[in-house]
Amino acid sequence: MGTPVQVTPLSEAYGEGPLCYLLVVDGFRFLLDCGWTDLCDTSQLEPLAKVAPTVDAVLLSHPDMMHLGALPYALKHLGLSAPVYASEPVFRLGLLTMYDHFVSRRKVSDFDLFTLDDIDAAFKNVVTLKYFQNYLLNDKGEGIVIIPHVAGHSLGGTVWKITKDGEDIVYAVDFNHRKERHLKATVLGSFARPAVLITDAYNALNNQCYKKTQDEDFIDSLVNVLVSNGSVLLPVDTAGRVLELLLILDKYWSERDLVYPIYFLTNVSTSTIDYVKSLFEWMSDEIRKSFEENRENAFFLKKVTLIINKGKKELDKLGDAPKVVLASMASLEVGFSHDIFVDMANEAGNLVLFTEKGQLGTLAHMLQMDPPPRAVKVTMSNRIPLVGDELKAFEEEQVRIKKEEMLKVRLVKEGGMKDFHGLNAKASHPVVIDASSSRKSSNAGSHLGGNMDILNHGFVPPPTSVAPRFLLFENTAEWDDFGEIINPDEMMKRGEIDNTLMLGSIEGLDAKIDEDLACLLHDSTPSKIISNEMTVLVHGSTEATEHLKMHCAENSKHVYAPKIEETIDVTSDISSYKVQLSENLTSHIMPRKIGELEIAWLDAEVEKEDENLILNPPSSTPPPRRPVLVGDPKLTDFKRFLEYNGLQVEFADGALRCGEYITLRKIIVDSSQKGSAGSQQIVIEGPLCEDYYKIRKLLYSQFYML
Repeated sequence: MGTPVQVTPLSEAYGEGPLCYLLVVDGFRFLLDCGWTDLCDTSQLEPLAKVAPTVDAVLLSHPDMMHLGALPYALKHLGLSAPVYASEPVFRLGLLTMYDHFVSRRKVSDFDLFTLDDIDAAFKNVVTLKYFQNYLLNDKGEGIVIIPHVAGHSLGGTVWKITKDGEDIVYAVDFNHRKERHLKATVLGSFARPAVLITDAYNALNNQCYKKTQDEDFIDSLVNVLVSNGSVLLPVDTAGRVLELLLILDKYWSERDLVYPIYFLTNVSTSTIDYVKSLFEWMSDEIRKSFEENRENAFFLKKVTLIINKGKKELDKLGDAPKVVLASMASLEVGFSHDIFVDMANEAGNLVLFTEKGQLGTLAHMLQMDPPPRAVKVTMSNRIPLVGDELKAFEEEQVRIKKEEMLKVRLVKEGGMKDFHGLNAKASHPVVIDASSSRKSSNAGSHLGGNMDILNHGFVPPPTSVAPRFLLFENTAEWDDFGEIINPDEMMKRGEIDNTLMLGSIEGLDAKIDEDLACLLHDSTPSKIISNEMTVLVHGSTEATEHLKMHCAENSKHVYAPKIEETIDVTSDISSYKVQLSENLTSHIMPRKIGELEIAWLDAEVEKEDENLILNPPSSTPPPRRPVLVGDPKLTDFKRFLEYNGLQVEFADGALRCGEYITLRKIIVDSSQKGSAGSQQIVIEGPLCEDYYKIRKLLYSQFYML
């Protein structure tokens, strides 16, 4: 029997909502993503609320609301306290996404589901991992290894592989098989057949055209509007797919010498691009190579202007001039995109172009319906200061609240006094002087040992007197040989601290929000939200899930599509056992170190002792065997290795041509064993010449021989 595995969807099943799954592996409970929509409807999180306190680890796959939007709320309100694992870009860009969402909400409502401090708390203890890093869990998760792999789709996007007792469980959602300008293609196709594959059907019904054709059609649709004196709004996410759009626009604007302005408008746009500029190791080989050879950074955008809180005012100054605006949020529910949509939508010459599906129940989803509505009602909200009678009533209420608080403090203090005196009535106190006790002690005898008479003429301590008490301040400062260690940041002027709002207290995150936004978050001016309704003209669906299920069923009989909160047991039928190596056998093993692991070939016999399986040395001489080569060299890496050794090599028709006569190609050898995915082999083709033996020797050096 294989490792026990159960999967329970907590959201998204038979729909296109946020992603959140509960995966239980041998009793260890993983939360796979923790998504929420821009609507922030707490009823969507009811299934998560039932299991959140029992979760042992959280795995995040992408840095957007649909994959991590509920994380701060779950940690604050639902009892989620498990460690969170993510790639470095998902951690950094996900944090900025949550900041952008909170600020957008705060501008138009008294949003109180979570705060900036809650966001910081949720991300402060995230464990960041690199691609292909084997991370061994401990305690309850002992024996489980989690490994992040490239997913594509977004910077740092992750396909998670979870391994226990030799069985692999793969969680792959929102992956992309195609290489893009700043992203590598997913490595999902390189996995050997896992015991369990958890995936989604979000794009199962979509037909993808060629990337170049798609990009050119996209640019042409924008230019056609701009040359007609119209403007274009692209509702986008904060730091996900928008990065690819920015590179596409910057490239084509430069190639075609277009002069129409492009604006990227979010509350954290400058911080987003600043972070992305330093994340080369997570990007495509082309971008890394361009920087290494020419020191060119693809995200030094030449044709795109980054604007944040004051940006809306800048756009208003342009009036009806043709322009392209990329603004958050993609759902049009809140954020700059919401307001700009209202400004643009009533002009027939303008274009609102969606680059992703709208979240269910949002304005974007409504506008993407077929056919689209002829008119939609939009609520516009704004925060304004209180004036007149409203301001007077607010101030009176604040005075009343302060008086109540002062009264509570006084009552608590007096109650504490009474308790204190009650204690002193039962036990003597060295500072309270009692004349009667003094007189009694004077008759007790000893001049030195007893209490001496105390002259108390003219003074009688009141019954409410107490011992003197002073505040104790513990000095926790650190010292070195030269004195107290000074932190320069603490020496900043008060004005400097007030005028600059730092994005969180997380190490390495020192991005700043602009001055206007800092004033918004720290402003204590009494204000209120006013709203008015306006009329504007204008993750996989059930069908996609069933389509993917039928397709997979053609190749496998174990295909499941559970509904929300429906738990299915996907324990594999592969027999796996735990065995112990006897000391006699261990003494004869000669392991070879491969990276962090050690491997060895052994011949042994299995014996059962007290319900345990023991491997002992064979009772007879084992038959001879051929050497085994261990490793999986990639042809691209081997090409560079051959070039380093002076050989001329190039790729041709998927094979590696070495010189004039030798060709290397990687093939898959099918296995007749049921359930086996076969094995890969590298074949050397060509005449037996000097180059043949040289290349074969170099190829063997890439393996470990047992």
